Amino acid sequence: MREGRVVFWPQYRTVWRWHMLAGLFCLPFVAFLALTGTIYLFKPQIDDLIDWRYDHRVAPGMVAPASAEVRAALGAVPGSRFMAYELPRPAHGAARVIVLRGDEAIRVYVDPSSLTVLGQVPEESRFERLVFKLHGQLLLGNTGSVIMEMVASWTIVLIMTGLYLWWPRGRRGLAGIVYPRLGLAGRARWRDLHAVSGLWLSLVLALFLVSGLPWSFVWGHALQSVEQRVGRLMTVSDWEIGAVPVRDTIAGHPVAAPAGMGAMADMPGMEMGGGQTVEPDGLAGLDAVVATGVRLGLPAPALVTPPASAGAPWEVRSDTQDRPLRASVQIGADGRVLARRDFAGKGLVDRVVGYGVAAHEGQLFGWPNQLLNLLVASGLVTMTIAATILWLRRRPPGGWGVPAALPDRRVGTGAGLVMLLLGVLLPELGASLLLLAIAAWMTGRRIPPDGSGRI
Repeated sequence: MREGRVVFWPQYRTVWRWHMLAGLFCLPFVAFLALTGTIYLFKPQIDDLIDWRYDHRVAPGMVAPASAEVRAALGAVPGSRFMAYELPRPAHGAARVIVLRGDEAIRVYVDPSSLTVLGQVPEESRFERLVFKLHGQLLLGNTGSVIMEMVASWTIVLIMTGLYLWWPRGRRGLAGIVYPRLGLAGRARWRDLHAVSGLWLSLVLALFLVSGLPWSFVWGHALQSVEQRVGRLMTVSDWEIGAVPVRDTIAGHPVAAPAGMGAMADMPGMEMGGGQTVEPDGLAGLDAVVATGVRLGLPAPALVTPPASAGAPWEVRSDTQDRPLRASVQIGADGRVLARRDFAGKGLVDRVVGYGVAAHEGQLFGWPNQLLNLLVASGLVTMTIAATILWLRRRPPGGWGVPAALPDRRVGTGAGLVMLLLGVLLPELGASLLLLAIAAWMTGRRIPPDGSGRI
């Protein structure tokens, strides 16, 4: 490119340099996300396998009322309050009751026949919950969420620069473009594996990244803030934004003792663990609500949560990962259905994110969705391995193996506009690009405001 000539795109070697720098940062995280995502992909099956240790110990006999199961769970966890009851499923032998002790939500497994407590597990310590926090937060809370959001933003740059480099540019035939030339040897074969797998995975990976952004700390709160200012496209977010304690996602409202338990705790009644007393009617509405919930047949897991305040209705809601099938039903203490809200009645943003998250978790269209996501995750690992081998073969001893910057490092008008748009849509990417620009300026490579400067 001649000096003074207006350019639209940077030179090929410059994009290659950007691609490799973004890859060195992103690919280790991409492989990590693929591995942890694969585990979480089979959450329903893994949860049932882990819980089998409780389900198979249930003794045969007549099933006790749900209220009796809840009282048994509360008695096993002194000082606790009732939080949620999971409607029984044919595959589950043990009843699941979630109680709150202090700030800790605990899942208690109860034999529905003998009312024997079979075990208790803190919700935050359940295996799939740990995998979830590894996948999205690196077990670092909101700090980890910010890091993973940064990774997602730069992975989108990695995809775009990769597609630019893949573009055939006059090459004929489909070999090495839409399918790898496995008959080649050495670097050429690894290049084909990386480029072709990257092509086929790019669209799905971009959808995965975008569908995961509403869960992140910065982007999720930004989406929520914009929605509240622009229009009521969203009701109450049906997903976690950043690091949210699991206790805040189960009940859906501040947890209070069921009506009749708190106000009359100092009156004679049924003795529970921890010196807590329960009036005979403290959980009386639960049995009628559970009976109605079972008849409704909401997709599992379906949770029954107590009223948010005295006189308010109980709630039965489906927490299925196939979010378009979710529903929430308000039920009175006498078992009458008072109101129902289905997925179709949610705001536009809720529905768009719901479809995206369900597909992301492999639950939108059953086991074929799980299989598709498994293939994508396997492809991401393959692409990462191929890229790593290519880099190791290129990297000189003691160096990074990144293409040297060309004397003409102009970004170009088109690339500058794309960067500006991505920087606005992805705040962390925009912030990091701004920091890189400041660093370039401080090192003597000042970027002129016309967007055609050097980097």
